[in-house]
Amino acid sequence: MEETDREAVATAVQRVAGMLQRPDQLDKVEQYRRREARKKASVEARLKAAIQSQLDGVRTGLSQLHNALNDVKDIQRSLADVNKDWRQSINTIENLKDVKDAVVQHSQLAAAVENLKNIFSVPEIVRETQDLIDQGQLLEAHRKLMDLERSRDDLMYEQYRMDSKNTRDMNLIDSYFGDMQKLSDELAKQLWMVIQRALVTVRRDPTLLVSVVRLIDREEKIDRRMLDRKKQTGFIPPGRPKKWKEKMFSVLDRTVTTRIEGTQADTRESDKMWLVRHLEIIRKYVLDDLLVAKNLLDQCFPPHYDIFKNLLSMYHQALSTRMQDLASEDLEANEIVSLLTWVLNTYNSEEMMGNPELAPEVDVNSLEPLLSQDVVDDLLNTYMSTLTTNIIGWLRKALETDKKDWLKETEPESDQDGYYQTTLPAIVFQMFEQNLQVATQISEDLKIKVLHLCLQQMSSFLIRYKDEAHLYKEEHLRNRQYHPCYVHYMVAIINNCQTFKESIVSLKKKYLTPMLEDIMASSHACIYAVLDDVAKEGCSSLLDEVFMDLEPHLNELMTRKWLAGSNAVDTICVTVEDYFHDFARIKKPYKKKMTIECHRRVVVEYIKAIMSKRITFKNGEERREGADRMNREAEQFRFLFKKLAAGSGEDTEGLCSVIEGIAEVFKLTDPSLLYLEVSTLVSKHPDIRDDHIAALLTMRGDGSREMKQTIIETLDKGPGQLNPNYVPIFKEITVPTLTVPKLLK
Repeated sequence: MEETDREAVATAVQRVAGMLQRPDQLDKVEQYRRREARKKASVEARLKAAIQSQLDGVRTGLSQLHNALNDVKDIQRSLADVNKDWRQSINTIENLKDVKDAVVQHSQLAAAVENLKNIFSVPEIVRETQDLIDQGQLLEAHRKLMDLERSRDDLMYEQYRMDSKNTRDMNLIDSYFGDMQKLSDELAKQLWMVIQRALVTVRRDPTLLVSVVRLIDREEKIDRRMLDRKKQTGFIPPGRPKKWKEKMFSVLDRTVTTRIEGTQADTRESDKMWLVRHLEIIRKYVLDDLLVAKNLLDQCFPPHYDIFKNLLSMYHQALSTRMQDLASEDLEANEIVSLLTWVLNTYNSEEMMGNPELAPEVDVNSLEPLLSQDVVDDLLNTYMSTLTTNIIGWLRKALETDKKDWLKETEPESDQDGYYQTTLPAIVFQMFEQNLQVATQISEDLKIKVLHLCLQQMSSFLIRYKDEAHLYKEEHLRNRQYHPCYVHYMVAIINNCQTFKESIVSLKKKYLTPMLEDIMASSHACIYAVLDDVAKEGCSSLLDEVFMDLEPHLNELMTRKWLAGSNAVDTICVTVEDYFHDFARIKKPYKKKMTIECHRRVVVEYIKAIMSKRITFKNGEERREGADRMNREAEQFRFLFKKLAAGSGEDTEGLCSVIEGIAEVFKLTDPSLLYLEVSTLVSKHPDIRDDHIAALLTMRGDGSREMKQTIIETLDKGPGQLNPNYVPIFKEITVPTLTVPKLLK
């Protein structure tokens, strides 16, 4: 207490010191004193109230404890009295055993009297019940059946209570009511017939369906009551529980399965489209049934039956089983596509389970797959294997058909731009397109696989196409009269290569994303390379055809006949132009490449004629005439190929300038300047060899052996700088077999 007092005094001193810090605050001492006095009085009043409340609570608690103590004492006295009375009544209870037996017997007799009317009229009630069942009055029949069952069950229960081991009497009662079980089975049969046709009945006579459901629900309640009594007494009547609700769902399940299986009206032998027809019937039936179940059937069943959800599960399971059965059959490729399209797409689409009228009860995202992924993968593998075989066969057949067209005596057909073509590209890519459209319906992954397969087989096919085109050329060369439209069909073959390219690009754009297109670009490059090879060989074959006709006229070049005024070059130009009327049916860019190649080969053949030493000029006059003629003919070639290459951007100057450069060597009158002229020619065409120079100097006819040797040796010492853009032309030109020393003689 002293410590508390000291703390209180210290606190008070601190508070007073805080209030009296300035002289002017001394005037308010009385005011401060009164304020503190009021606070003190308020605190004391609250403290007294709190203490009083605590005291009242303690007083009340003590009073209640006192009352509880008195109650406990009263209970103890009462229990003592009860114990005393119980001990005294034991003997009395034992003396009442006879009374107990009499009560049990009375209860049995009372049950017998109560059911006496039903007992004596069992045969009559059975007949009436059977008549009601036959008449379709199921509710009334069930009411009578319940009365009979109640009478039998009560009698058997009382017998069980009296002597549970007396099976003879129990069997006697059961046999007396034996026809009742037959009635129950007959009634159940009628119920299951209605349940089997529930989706039809609910539209025609919903009252009948409701009555059937009420009967089933009544039996369910009786089953529960009997099972509860069995827990208490151990007794349950014969035939219980009936489990009619469970049997009802079993009947519905069998009905759904039968309905799904029964939709197959055709076989593969009778109708190639049997599976498509079968799946479409299933789709229509299932959708119609579920809509009826949701909109009508659900109203005829108690909510706790959850009839729509159960039916949905039954249909889904039945469909899954049916799809498994179909998948296990030996399906053809188109049938696998139909099945997978239906399972993976149609089933969850708005045409079926995704139908807006089935929402929200049906959530397609929560439905399990109809086929496991392993089964789907097996089907896809089978499909890809079959498709591979089919594509190979289709391509082989298409090529054989195209080869037959090559032998026709009529020109091939033309496209809208007038270019020759055959039907091969259209047939091939129509086949690819059809298979890709089918694959797209199944999945994105399958689409990519099918496209890859098509392009892969396309690559193999084009190699065969190339070989067949080569054989076509070889066969034609053996007898040029055998294929009257050889040129036209070779043009069509070349054009087909461009069509193939365009079709591949179209397929890629249509079925590949830019990213996948980049990934597969390398594999496609191989196809383009083969197509370019086929077109290149085709162009070469056509040019071979041209130069076979030109050969006699080329042989006239650089001869005395030529120098005297032969029209060989005129004929060459006319022949080339005539051929290029047909070659105009070749698509770009192959036409451009062919024109360039023809130009190059004409110039090369012309230079070969120069190098062949068919003529040696005797004097300056002949050299001048020969050079002038070469310049005129170079200009003829330039004009011809400029005309043929119109609009293609081809350089027609460079090649013909080679002829003009050689003409300058011949035209030169001062032999001392030959070195400069030849060196100019060599600088422009660094692939010129010594034998070429020797041949030119020999054709001039005025150079001494020493001058030829000096020019050649001097040029050998100073090789010219190679132009990286220079296209060699002399490289493939050979000079007739004569050594340089012999030429110098």
